Amino acid sequence: MAPRYSFPLAAIGALLAVISPAASQPALKVVQIQTTPNGFTNSPRGWNSFGIQDNPQTTPGFSFDQSSVISQCDVLAETAALKNSGYVYCSLDSGWSVGGNGDDFGRVIYDSSVFDIPALADHLHSEGLLLGVYVVPGAFIADEAKTILGTNVTIGSVCSGDNGLARCNFDYTQPAVQQWHNSVVDLFASWGVDLIKLDFVTPGSPSNGADLPADLSGEVIAYHRAIAQSGRPMRLDISWKLDRSQEFFDIWETSADSMRTDQDVNNGGASTFVSWATVQRAVDNYRQYITTVMQYNTTLTIYPDMDNLFVGNAAAVSGVTDDERQSIMTHWLGAGANLIIGSDLTNLDAFGLHLLTDSDAIAVADFAARYPMQPRNPGSGSNSSQQLQAWIGGPDEEESAVVVLANYGPDEGQGGFGTSLSGTQTVAVSWADLGISGSFSVRDVWAGEDLGVQSSGLSVELDAGQSVLYRLSPS
Repeated sequence: MAPRYSFPLAAIGALLAVISPAASQPALKVVQIQTTPNGFTNSPRGWNSFGIQDNPQTTPGFSFDQSSVISQCDVLAETAALKNSGYVYCSLDSGWSVGGNGDDFGRVIYDSSVFDIPALADHLHSEGLLLGVYVVPGAFIADEAKTILGTNVTIGSVCSGDNGLARCNFDYTQPAVQQWHNSVVDLFASWGVDLIKLDFVTPGSPSNGADLPADLSGEVIAYHRAIAQSGRPMRLDISWKLDRSQEFFDIWETSADSMRTDQDVNNGGASTFVSWATVQRAVDNYRQYITTVMQYNTTLTIYPDMDNLFVGNAAAVSGVTDDERQSIMTHWLGAGANLIIGSDLTNLDAFGLHLLTDSDAIAVADFAARYPMQPRNPGSGSNSSQQLQAWIGGPDEEESAVVVLANYGPDEGQGGFGTSLSGTQTVAVSWADLGISGSFSVRDVWAGEDLGVQSSGLSVELDAGQSVLYRLSPS
């Protein structure tokens, strides 16, 4: 890692006086996240198969089947640092289920040539892990003549058309549609499913290559109600890059536990998992998300899903430098986002394991699960996209906070800030910029160092792609 130098404490006040404008900065509105609709008080942590499925060159020998998935997820159970840090979800992405039809009642069924889902759930649960599965909207067109379980209603009488995913479109005004969803989730519950990822939700899911109805919010509501009646705790994660207008955000946060703020971040089909250009986009999409939804209410009931974490493998496989890997982890932590690893768990390097399990970093994740970060531009306290950026989560009721300072490097086309400052840059932020005041004990989380008491702000030199993660405690 390239060194990062904090300015001498005595010099910070003078520097901040130079960069801070005379006008007062906007007041800080602290954002909180409370219990989600399905009863959760943190975002999920674990592993998902999609990155390896979509980037098979990264993980030679992996096949999307029960054996390979168990090989990956056993690492969660057998690595004490991961399991003790809360990484317990083993989540299957697309391909675990039969692709063209359901069972006799049109319910989703697993592809028995590659998976035995009840046996997989039993295995995971015996190790203290949890199971996630993937679904998309609608029932199969091939099942339209079948009768919904517990009714005399055929699927085709409440589901018509073709959404481009071999499925028809439900009429959510029909009671039997809820009964179909109940029957599917009840089946999942009987298998031992603990998380459902619902993909292709609209409004959202841009460039989806299908023929989706413009509004599939009814699907989200139906799955939430089905989970509630099932009697089994389950998370509902909805995807992708969902509409942030208040009309639909109100539906998302009263029905789902987490929502995707961006498109896929992985390098589909490439020999590496992710690129920095895409990370810049993901960070800016989170910025857009949090600054939008906090205008409706600063107390939220849903977690952001910034997509999978690709920080666990060496830089040559991850596709980003070690500095950038750390910055990815920093931003996912600070956002209170889903910490779902997309890396090859059987090939974690020491640095990747450190990023995922450092005790101070996990404490930040726990804090951000209640107080997610928001942007506060250095020098103004505004929330626009900036190459040199500051973020704050909290303060909480004890006046503790999390602060991130970052240099994203030149905009690679999707970062939203449009500048191209090269090399090492000074990132300095005053307490006024952050919307706080007083004296704070400052800890550099990744360095594991206490930086003493600061009474005016923070300043650090960062190269492109670097960031720092601070914990602030009142002194």
